[in-house]
This record gives sequence, structure tokens and C-alpha cells, in this order.
Amino acid sequence: MSENKQKIQRKIETDISKNESALREVFENANDIVFRKLEGGQNHKLKMLIVYVDGMTTKEAISEYAIEKLLLNLDLEKLENSPDSELQNAIIKTSIAISEVQSLMTIEECVDKILSGETVLLLDTCSKGIMLASRGWPMRGIQEPSAETLIRGARDGFNETMKVNITLIRRRIRDPKLKVKYTQVGSRSKTDIAILYIEDLVNKTVLDTVEKRIKNIDIEAILESSYIEEMIEDDSYSLFPQIENTERPDAAASALLEGRVVITVDNTPSVLIAPAIFVSFMQSSEDYYERWLPSCVTRLIRYLALPIVMLLPALYVAVTQFHPNMLPTQLALYVAASRANVPFPPYFEALLMELVIELVREASLRITSPVGSTIGLVGGLVIGQSSVEAGLITPLAVIIVALTAIASFTIPSYNFSASLRMIRFAFIILAATFGLFGISIGLCILIIHLCTLKSCGVPYMTPFSNFIESRKDLKDTIVRPKIKDMVHKPRYLQIEKEKGK
Repeated sequence: MSENKQKIQRKIETDISKNESALREVFENANDIVFRKLEGGQNHKLKMLIVYVDGMTTKEAISEYAIEKLLLNLDLEKLENSPDSELQNAIIKTSIAISEVQSLMTIEECVDKILSGETVLLLDTCSKGIMLASRGWPMRGIQEPSAETLIRGARDGFNETMKVNITLIRRRIRDPKLKVKYTQVGSRSKTDIAILYIEDLVNKTVLDTVEKRIKNIDIEAILESSYIEEMIEDDSYSLFPQIENTERPDAAASALLEGRVVITVDNTPSVLIAPAIFVSFMQSSEDYYERWLPSCVTRLIRYLALPIVMLLPALYVAVTQFHPNMLPTQLALYVAASRANVPFPPYFEALLMELVIELVREASLRITSPVGSTIGLVGGLVIGQSSVEAGLITPLAVIIVALTAIASFTIPSYNFSASLRMIRFAFIILAATFGLFGISIGLCILIIHLCTLKSCGVPYMTPFSNFIESRKDLKDTIVRPKIKDMVHKPRYLQIEKEKGK
């Protein structure tokens, strides 16, 4: 592969007509590529060629600060016998009023810059090209993320332009130690990716792991950050997300201040955060914007909702089908009476209702937002009420499934909540097969899996699984401490530094 790449690299010729032919061959049948020929200088002796993509550049800036000056202000009398490097440098210094320029050595470099939205200037008798910064395409304005709304907090969110997203982070962290590393992924898309970290806070092992995994990605195109997420996670077969994603700049800035790594991908508003542990998916930015006591209660409610989301339908199936003697007498009689005319067993009843809830949830996402929530609510009520009146399911099953669905919305991370919903189906099947014993087996397997799972080399259940070294991190897990008490960075990201002392 390396030999082929070396053969493909074609140097820029001193004859501008050859360079034009090479570029026209590459962009054959691409009608949005603009070739503009110029004759510059006061005596119009220097032939020039400007190439750019129509719609991806700021034409006004190129016209005013490059073309106009090249046509009117370029004096070639002193440069007629100068080497091409002096000619190029003189033009860059005296005739181009654009802040960012770069020398290009090959035709392939020119092609990459043109397709990235830059303008390439080629000069006759000069064996180097000049890249003129001119990116400018229509983009969505900065808006509040619809999936991560807060009652109190900033209302800005990331958009699809990577440079804008980096700017939103730098507004919050004005530290010269905040570093940004650029790279490209995708043999065809050549998607721009930026890795952000704070130099004196980041765990070098985590940073090296992230950089190495991104470097090893071999794919034709990256269309969304989820492509990167799937290819750098430790266990792609696990149901649990191992990389956190957010559309909120304040959440990304907070992760950087903790010592984590942030990955921004061009053309998507979703920013990745690594490593991600179990606790981070149960935390919300709003926890730190409200007073600490209400935030503690809110976070406790989330942890109480966690077993409800995973286990409540399974417990209903296990108790009604295998262990009815565990219920109080009056409740057991009511359950038995309500099930007298129901034709389906409890496990089928639970699976059917869970499937209906998922169908309603998916349908509401695909319908326009003003109508989607209404249809989801009305559809759930109508289906549930009609099913009870038709004698297909019991009222208790509707209550159980509705409570489970409501509890799932308390989980801040959509990806994590989706994982819990999928696990719920597995617990229902285990409960229908083995009763409470099956639920116990499922919990053991789940805990073992979580304890062996890692995110960029960091144990997923930190600080619970590494209590001796990370016990100080427990204060910001189930409860939220006071801001003035949160002076220590997470130990699982600082172990390297403390060991080196």
C-alpha cells in the first residue's frame, strides 16, 4: 500500500498547463469545481490558476483579498529572474491579504485542500502551490440541544462545524494547556477529527490509547461520530456504551477539566468523551447547577429508577407465574381474579406490552416534534385502555409497563437507557423460565460483565470495583457533594501521576 501511495503522489510542475490538466483529470465531470485563469502583475506576465469548489468557499474574501491584489498590485519587475521559492514568498507576503496560507508540494495535496473548502493558487514557473484559507459553507446556528435540555444552565449546543464546536469549548476553558490535535479518518470522506485534552490533567495512557485506536481506523467514510465510537470502544459486543457522547459544550468542558479526552468530529454535533464509566451515564450537567441537596435527591431517584427499568416487568412475571405466595393475600386474590379471563400467560403479556411501548416510542421519534409527543402519549393510553377492556392484558400489567417506561426517561443518557431497555427483555425471558432464580442468575452475569468491562483501559465500574485506590471518588457517585468539596480530580484518571511522585 505504501508503494502505491508513493507512486500516486505527483509533484507540482513548473508548467501551469500541466498542473491544470492534472487537476481537470482528477475532477473530470465535477461541474462544481471552478477553474479561474488569471494574468497577474502590472505587466500581466504571470499566468495563474485558482481552483475551488463552488458553494464551499467564501468567494467575496478570495475576490477582495487575493484576486484583486494579484491583478493590480503584483510587481514582477524585480522578480523576473528570481527562483520560484522567492517568487512564491514574495507573492504571499505582498499580494495576498488572507490570514492563513500554506505551501503545497503535490497535486494530491491540492486536491485534498480543494475538497476541504480551501482555494488553491498555482503560479506559472513555480513548482509549489499556495493554499488560501477560504472555507465558508452554510451551517446551522447555535441552538440548545433538544435531547439534553436543562432547566438551569447554558442554552448553547454544538453544531455540525468542528471549528465552531472547538470554539465553544475554548470559551469555557481559557487555558493554554488545552491542546487540540487534528487528524483525518476515512479514505474517501477524509473527515476532520480533533482530539482535545488538558495537558497537565489528562491520563497519558488513556490519551495514547485513544490516539492509537483512531489512527488504526481503516474505513472509507466517517459520516457521524458513532462510527468513531464503535471503532475505538473496548468491547463492541457489549450492550453498554463505553464512550460517552454529548451535544453540550459545558459537559465537554467539564469532562476535560476532569482529565478526560474529548473527540470532535466534523459534520456532526455529537462530541465523544473517553473514558466513560458507569457513574458518568447517571450524572447530568444540571446536577452541578442546582443546589447540592436537591441534586442529591434527584440523583438518588435516578438510581432508584435503575432497577425499575431493568427488573420490574421481570419481577411481575416471576411473582405472578412462579411465586404468587410472596404477595399479600388481598393483592394475590386481586391478581388471580384479574387474570381469570386473560388468555395469555404473564410473560407473553409483559413482552407484548413492552414491544408496544417500544413501537410507540419509535413512532413518536419519527413524527414531527410538535405532534410526536402527543401521538406517543395518546397512543399509549388508547392501546393500554383498549387492551384492558378487551381482556387481553391485566390492569396491573399496564401499570407495571407504564411505570417502567416513565422510569427509563429519568436516565440522562439516551444510549445507556436504550441498553437498559434491551436488558429488560432478557430478564423477562429469564423470569419466565426460572422465576426469581433466573433473575438472580441474570444479575450475577450482568455484574460480572460490568466488572470486567473497560473503557479505554479504565474499569467500567470505577470507583466501585477499585474501592481501595478510588474510594475518594465515591463522594460524587450516588450523591453529589458540595462544589467546594469537589477539589480532587477523579483518581482513576490521576493514578499515573500519583504513582510517579
